[in-house]
Amino acid sequence: MIDLHCHLLPGIDDGPETMEEALALAAHAVRSGIVRAVVTPHVHVGRYDNELVSIAADLARFRLELERRNIPLELGLGGEVRLGEEIISMVMEERIPYLGERDGYRIMLLELPHSHVPVGSDKFVAWLLKRNIRPMIAHPERNKGVHQDIDKITPFVSMGCWLQITAGSVAGNFGEPSRKRAVQLLERGWVTILASDAHNLEHRPPELEPGRRAAAAIVGEEGSWKLVRDTPLAIVDGGK
Repeated sequence: MIDLHCHLLPGIDDGPETMEEALALAAHAVRSGIVRAVVTPHVHVGRYDNELVSIAADLARFRLELERRNIPLELGLGGEVRLGEEIISMVMEERIPYLGERDGYRIMLLELPHSHVPVGSDKFVAWLLKRNIRPMIAHPERNKGVHQDIDKITPFVSMGCWLQITAGSVAGNFGEPSRKRAVQLLERGWVTILASDAHNLEHRPPELEPGRRAAAAIVGEEGSWKLVRDTPLAIVDGGK
């Protein structure tokens, strides 16, 4: 399986604090059937000031440690980009990490605030799409505004955004409102990938299989594997 949303790099956001914790997460990912992952530290101006160059340096150090410890997890570089006007200049200056490419578009993992869907978000999305950047909305099923009204996310899908659902949401680990929305989005055929959004071993581990099994009951076995293997692979290898 391939995980396109996980916080594995130590000390740069709200993921693992130490290298040992980060290595334990990577080892757990491998044991749970994940062979490839794109690290997606928060890119949140003023809170987590990560960008392409700094993440690349941190990733290089982490890869060396994985090799030294014989942990066979293949890693790619990405980021979870928080919606905000500050991102415009970062896009223009090529400081944003992307998940990969597909169909001529670079794929940006875009995070909305957890509390709501901001007015005007669609304008930012339109600006990105005009520049051949396709937003993949991170965990919309966990957004409080989407909990209140699932159709808060409909305009984004209509514009051409993709959706990344947290595997743990489908498995029920993020509460019933998130599970319900995840199921509904899967039923509508709007989910592009499942990802772990791993942060730690205790509450948010790097696991996809429980969510894949739960999704299989909705989209079928073949459809569930597209969410955790085939489509993620096409995204990370799409520009090659």
